[in-house]
Parts: sequence; structure tokens; C-alpha cells
Amino acid sequence: MSFDATFDSLTTFECPDWFRDAKLGIWSHWGPQSVPRYGDWYARHMYREGSDQYRYHLRTYGHPSRFGYEDVVRLWKAERFDPEELMDRFAAAGARYFVAQAVHHDNFFNYDSAVNPWNSVKVGPGKDIVGLWKAAADRRGLPFGLTEHHGASFTWMKATEGPEVPDPWYTDDPAWHRHWLEAVTEMIDRYQPDLLYSDGPLPFGEVDYTPGLRAVARLYNTNPRAVYQQKDRRPEVSAVGVMDIERSQTPGINPAPWQTDTSVGDWFYNVRDVYKTAGHVIEMLVDIVAKNGNLLLNVPQLPDGTIDVECSQLLDDLGAWTRICGEGIYGTRPFRVFGEGPSTVVIKGFTEDRVSWTSSDFRFTRRDDTLYAFMLAWPDDRRAVVRSLTGHETVTGVRLLGHGPVPFEQAHGVLVVRLPDTAPVDVANCLAIDLAG
Repeated sequence: MSFDATFDSLTTFECPDWFRDAKLGIWSHWGPQSVPRYGDWYARHMYREGSDQYRYHLRTYGHPSRFGYEDVVRLWKAERFDPEELMDRFAAAGARYFVAQAVHHDNFFNYDSAVNPWNSVKVGPGKDIVGLWKAAADRRGLPFGLTEHHGASFTWMKATEGPEVPDPWYTDDPAWHRHWLEAVTEMIDRYQPDLLYSDGPLPFGEVDYTPGLRAVARLYNTNPRAVYQQKDRRPEVSAVGVMDIERSQTPGINPAPWQTDTSVGDWFYNVRDVYKTAGHVIEMLVDIVAKNGNLLLNVPQLPDGTIDVECSQLLDDLGAWTRICGEGIYGTRPFRVFGEGPSTVVIKGFTEDRVSWTSSDFRFTRRDDTLYAFMLAWPDDRRAVVRSLTGHETVTGVRLLGHGPVPFEQAHGVLVVRLPDTAPVDVANCLAIDLAG
């Protein structure tokens, strides 16, 4: 199927099964802004007098007028970057797709661009970071994606004094629109990504959707199984691809597949970070998948390309869980209801507090005639009570993943399962409930 650069054509997009089945992706949100180890948006805030990053920069490198961001970039060497070893770690953790950052708001490209000489081959590492990531993902059969944050570069580096910087997605500069499209077209043609993510709504909608629509059409016509993601939640816009929600999610089952993108901690490496635990990430994953979503998780990298011991442990813990409970995650679809119980995540932008779950809280997924019920807290009395089945849904068997068959009773739709003394995993244990066909 060939797509035109119009809403009429692009809203005929259908999400490919690989994305619907994958559920969990790992993201490398990595670039020269990792060098100071002081968090996201460093390239901008180092120039904002009075900010934490300005003070840090002043005390570490000197005044930014004498040691600017271009000097920070030259310190980025990625000297211990081993994409093969990292991709093995990500796959072992349960990732079913991988996404690399092509360009952040700092206007620095992570590949050898003909559009922008300010890139990782000509400056800094001397490496095609994107190309190395893609080769490692391809060798493991993982779908490969790219994120571009380039639309905001037009005003992002503006001096901080004076009037507030306008929203860059609403800029009416035609030259910038052409540059953005040229850059994104280069990314698509060079790497043929299975996924392309724009950090914001479809560019540049408040003025002219044409550049954004042309880029999406190019993506789909280059790679028929590709997915485009952006953050406009209006159905008439989000239908051109898959809706992405940063550090939040939907309150219930969304009819169309969607994605949460988040990070273990800050977006770029930050020595001040308090990381999410593996248990928190797993609970998020279960809740999101039950609502027809995917989770894209950034694992912050040190400037040399490695990950620290805490992130390594989180990946190990995530892998141990997915090896036991992944049957209820991968390749599943939503049940009639996403779950039951009194507890819910807070649906508020950029709010990701861990929920105090109870033993009455379940999240559901399904595959064919098997219902998967994730227990978000292990019951003290070792009785799991599921109340969402109807009188017509007859249970023929129950397995506790990681343990085996468990005894059960069903009356008037209520299912009572007797659990063993010890839980197979520390968080979100899963019951596989077979229903009569």
C-alpha cells in the first residue's frame, strides 16, 4: 500500500502486529548532554543563569561564555560503548524492540549526517552511534526505532534573557520546516526504521502540517511495517500512527494501541537521580499492557557508553521477571476490562508515583482462551479472588506462572484460587486462567 502525505491517506494506517505483540522496548536517550552527568536539557540550562546546571557548569568547567556547549560536545568520546553487549542485556531483560536517539533538542546528530556536520562522526566520539545500534539490533532480530527531537531546536538554544521562548512546534519559519523535513527524510532513508518518534505533536500543526505528513508518508512507503509516534492525543491527528504519552498513560483500555515512554531516572545521566526500582517498572508495564499499551523504557547511559551498577541490576531483575511472567505480556491483547480492585495509577502529566496496591488489585490480559490475571499484591491468606468473570466464562484450569497448576473453585463467576506458600516472583505474580472455548 502506498501512502500520500494527507490525513485521508495516512489515517488508514493500521498498527502492525509486531508492535502490538512486543509490549516492551528499551530506549537509548543518549548523547553529549550525558557528559556532565547532570541531567536532561543540560545544553540549554547551562546558559540559564541561576539554574542548578548553570551553577554546576560554572563550578566544573568555568563560565559558559568561555567553555560552551560545543566544548562539552568535544568531551564526549563514548570510549567504552559496546552496543553488542548492551543489546544482549536489553534482550535478556525482555525488550522486544530497541529505539535509539537520532537527535535531541541540542541539534547534535548521532550519525554521519549530510544535513548537519555537527554530528557524532565528525565531532566527539567519531562513531556512527545510530548505525552501530541498528546493526546490533538487526543481528538479534529486534525491530529498530529512532527518536527525533529536532523540531524544538529552532528556539531551544535561544538566550534566556528577554521574553519567554515561544513553543517551537508552532514556529512559522518555512526554512526551519524544510530543514526539519530534510533531516528526518535523511534518517528514514539511511536507516529505514521500524519506528519513528517525534518528541511533540505532529510537526508543525499550528502553522502547516505538510512537513510532518510528508515525513510520515515517507516512513510508511519506505518501510511497510513501520510505526510513527507523536504526542497529539486528538484522534484525528493521532490516527496517522501510534499515540505516545510521556511519563503517563491512559486511564483505561484505549481502542488503538499506544505507548508510554519513560525513563529509569532522568532522561540523560544524572548523578543526583533516584531510580525507579524493577518492581515499579514491572507494575507500570503490567498496568500499561492491560490497557492496550506498550512501555518504552530509557536506561540512562554514562558518557563513556556503559550503564551503572543500579541500571544493570534493574535489567537483571526485569529479565528474571519476564522469563517467568512474560507469557502473560507478550503477544497478548486486552480483556473485556483492564482490571479490578480499588487501586489505580494517578493519571496526571509526568506523574509516576508507585501505587500502594492491595491483594484485591488485578490487571488482565488475554490470549485466545487464556486469561492472565496479574496479582499486584500477594494475599496474606494465599487466596486470590477474581470477580470479573461472568457466569458464562467457565474456568477449566489455573496455573500460577513459575509454579504450575493450582487448585481453584468457581461459583457465580467468582473465581477463588489457592496459592502456594511462596510466591514465584517478588512482584506482579500471574495466574493463567483457562476458559472453556
